[in-house]
Amino acid sequence: MILELLAPAKNKQCGIEAIRHGADAVYIGAARFGARAAAGNTIEDISQLCQYAHVFGAKVYVTVNTLLHDDELTDAAELLCQLKDIDVDAVLIQDLRLLDYAPEGLAMHASTQTDNRSVERVEEMAKLGFERVVVAREMPLEDIRTIKKKLPNLEIECFVHGALCVSYSGACYASEYCFNRSANRGECAQFCRLPFDLVDAEGKTIIYSKHLLSLKDMCRIDALEELAEAGVCSFKIEGRLKEEDYVKNVVAAYSQRLNRICEKSGGKYKRASRGKVEYFFRPDLRRTFNRGYTDYFLYGRKPGIENLITPKSVGMQVGKVKDRAKYWFSVATSEPFANGDGLCFIDEKKRMQGFRINKVEGNRLIPQKMPDDLKKGTLLFRNHDEAFTKLLQGKTAERNIEISMKLEVYSSKLVLSVDLGGKTIKQEMESETPFSAAQKPQTDNIIRNLNKLGNTPYVCNNIAVEWKEGTELFVPASLVSRIRQSCLMETTPHGVVKLPQQTSADNILHSASSILHSSEGILHSNETILMQCKHCIRYALGYCPKETNERQPWKEPLSLRMSDSRMFTLQFDCKHCQMNVLLHKM
Repeated sequence: MILELLAPAKNKQCGIEAIRHGADAVYIGAARFGARAAAGNTIEDISQLCQYAHVFGAKVYVTVNTLLHDDELTDAAELLCQLKDIDVDAVLIQDLRLLDYAPEGLAMHASTQTDNRSVERVEEMAKLGFERVVVAREMPLEDIRTIKKKLPNLEIECFVHGALCVSYSGACYASEYCFNRSANRGECAQFCRLPFDLVDAEGKTIIYSKHLLSLKDMCRIDALEELAEAGVCSFKIEGRLKEEDYVKNVVAAYSQRLNRICEKSGGKYKRASRGKVEYFFRPDLRRTFNRGYTDYFLYGRKPGIENLITPKSVGMQVGKVKDRAKYWFSVATSEPFANGDGLCFIDEKKRMQGFRINKVEGNRLIPQKMPDDLKKGTLLFRNHDEAFTKLLQGKTAERNIEISMKLEVYSSKLVLSVDLGGKTIKQEMESETPFSAAQKPQTDNIIRNLNKLGNTPYVCNNIAVEWKEGTELFVPASLVSRIRQSCLMETTPHGVVKLPQQTSADNILHSASSILHSSEGILHSNETILMQCKHCIRYALGYCPKETNERQPWKEPLSLRMSDSRMFTLQFDCKHCQMNVLLHKM
């Protein structure tokens, strides 16, 4: 089974670094119609990324995964043709009408935005002709196994790391309603990261100003082998808005883990691309942006998937305050600190406070401003690791492809064969005049010349020279150089919408995509659902009726109240084990 590590690319350079650090594929947005409007890229940049990726047998997928207005279909169809022309490997879509516009030979993948939350939904996508489906982040492992048994030829792509949307992807309209920024048009304003009050039906405030919809980040690095056994072939890292340092660290960590899985599998698993990566740092997921980690619903519902205190990065726990003076403090830890480190802690009011270290003197840390609530025994986290960040800004990996060469020398002709590990390139080159007899041995000089690989990803440890005339001949070095360059040239990198007044079903921009929600049976003609969430606030507070008989200390329905007093009613759909966020009825 072929395993693919799929990494995000904010831009061409992020994509190159992802591949350099071990990704088998990257996904990137074009200039328009991507689910991250702030991460668009030109056709030229995507083309150059394809050229680089294909050297390593890595793939480039382009996201065209927003819902389209009717007058945008022609432009989107033209974009698909342009992407086909530059040899992208697949396109991820949300708008199902694009299936009718895809040029022949361009693979189409069903984006997570098509709301693939159930086995039945994935079956529908397969019937439509998708060769790969990105399953919902909420899908449990058992459902993935069922999909693979029912659809053995379908490629399953699954998120394994990164930020989590609280709503099912493709089923969120809160950002559009509140801020005129549609999540289904690539402009999400992150409604779910805001603080809310929780209010009951009598107006009683149950919880004040907490991030009730903000989830921790996903981390499934310890579940990769189980996911592979269940049938997942592509392991996807979220983060098309993330910078290079994040991509380098996360890709390296997951790539090394996949390599170990492949090595111990006895040939059962194999990586999807070629090339060996040498790392110049030790990846550590704790030291990069994270809100705390969860495996989410992979093994079923568990408590603690949310972070009520902050939607920002919490980072890595580094120890407790040992001593505190007026201008400095020390920490009981074995972790080193550096000038510029960012630290944070939870104060007595359950608020996250952050501050910057201005200077490190031995075991004393001197902040720019001493937090008033920092006390002896306070647990500290580092959410900005200055030394690690600087390390990641340098050269952190090198990816090479081992090749072998064979040069056959005839009386007036050279034939060079280069084995790229499964792919062989052969070139012939005629000499204007026959080669003369050599006065001294030529083999070593020719081998040195062939091994001048320069700015290429190739490493050659096996070069053979065969003298077809039975004796060594004098071959001009310029001719050897020309045939080497010609042979490798093919694979050398190049430089390297307002919310309608109707129900959620009518919020789809076109009738062809009404399939997105029709299969779940949870829509109500008299309600406008802004979000559909597997996360349940009632469960998180310990009052799930399936889990406890304890009486709830409030009168339902519950509502969320924003800081500007706008209200949103919570509907607990226990039949589907789901929480809906509705427009509040006065």
